[in-house]
Amino acid sequence: MNNIKPVKYLAASAPLELAAYLEKNGFAVRRVAPLSHLVGGICDHPDLRYCRMGLGSDAPVIEAPDVKSGYPEEVAFNAACTGRYLICNPRYTAPEILDFDMELVDVAQGYAKCSIVIVDENSIITYDDGIARKARAHGLDVLTVSPGHVHLDGYKTGFIGGASGRVNDQIVFNGDLTAHPDYERIKDFIESRGLRCIWFEGWPLTDIGSIV
Repeated sequence: MNNIKPVKYLAASAPLELAAYLEKNGFAVRRVAPLSHLVGGICDHPDLRYCRMGLGSDAPVIEAPDVKSGYPEEVAFNAACTGRYLICNPRYTAPEILDFDMELVDVAQGYAKCSIVIVDENSIITYDDGIARKARAHGLDVLTVSPGHVHLDGYKTGFIGGASGRVNDQIVFNGDLTAHPDYERIKDFIESRGLRCIWFEGWPLTDIGSIV
């Protein structure tokens, strides 16, 4: 019998409560150590170093051989993969990600994964109007929400995609989603897809580089 647990990648700075929740849901948590050459707020962000090529816990994960500092070099692995669609700026995305057989949604935003909550293979949440417009043109269902309202150390704001992740049949948010002005719309959108919406009221909604 195979007792190997699926892995979730989580920033070293992510709260212990979130890691414990992932473990309770059957995952082994692999903490991502900070890189000294990346700026403080994003130095341990998994979505700069790992790209999960789909939604399931068995979806392959591609690891960056290295991460260069600065934009656009640091976004080579920051693509949003729903399993059916690959949403990214292909001019900045690593070739090994572009090689996957998914429908490409070509967007201007280099920080695509940071900017997108992947709900299911056909549904996303984003604050980015450009991403929303391109995604809808490809047939995705998109909920557009207010920008901001997400904490990220050293920055004016973080990204809602970076504060979330798909965990089995749940969309889990790192922090208090109820403080977001579009909380009810977000919760309704997720639940209308047959998924649960999970959040933690003990700390502000915070960008941790996604739950990968």
